[in-house]
Amino acid sequence: MHSRSDLHARLARRLALHQRLFDPAVEPRNRLPWLKPLQAWQARRLEASFAALLREPRCGPAARFFLTDVYGDHDFRQRDADLARVVPMMQRLLPAALLETLADAIALAALSHAFDLRMAEALEALAPQRRALDVGLYGQAYRRVGHRRLRARQIALIDDVGRRLAAAMRLPGVGSLLRMSRLPARAAGLGALQSFLERGFAAFDQLEDAAAFLAAIRRQETRVMERLLAGDGEPFRTG
Repeated sequence: MHSRSDLHARLARRLALHQRLFDPAVEPRNRLPWLKPLQAWQARRLEASFAALLREPRCGPAARFFLTDVYGDHDFRQRDADLARVVPMMQRLLPAALLETLADAIALAALSHAFDLRMAEALEALAPQRRALDVGLYGQAYRRVGHRRLRARQIALIDDVGRRLAAAMRLPGVGSLLRMSRLPARAAGLGALQSFLERGFAAFDQLEDAAAFLAAIRRQETRVMERLLAGDGEPFRTG
């Protein structure tokens, strides 16, 4: 566990990196025509890959939370703009476990977007006249980008966010703290951040075995990564 001053510094660094990555003036690849079609295609792929978990009553809310708030096609900029405004106050008020969770969630969002930018750049080189993505073209771009170790880090961060969130939600009084902060947070214009924390709490509150749920995601996404890098023609199949 990091000290609160360390956590504050980590959050500040990660927020600054996140903001630079999403700013078209700083990172012009945000304007690439392939970026939005790529992100929409990946969101549909993740929905299909998570289908079994989404159908399970106990796992479904946590799986949906991962798709919408951690690892999907959601725009996290408002949440993270909220964070940037309140980092000093959060350092004093929020449990350290929640701060750790937010730091990892921001790191995951930044790394995922950095990969999206590289993938969009690869797709522009491979198929500049196309905008319809398929498995074959996606695999070509994925292998062109490469970075196996960073891809593995991305998957590990999914696990880290989930484990930290599950642990934070077991802390005494977290549910009450979130309920009490709802109106002040929204009045202060921090609704996106508050909603993220509330959805995470609600999702993991129903999850009986967070470790098994996260292990299933990690196995699945690791298999997908390995198959894509190996040139497998059906990288997203189950089993």
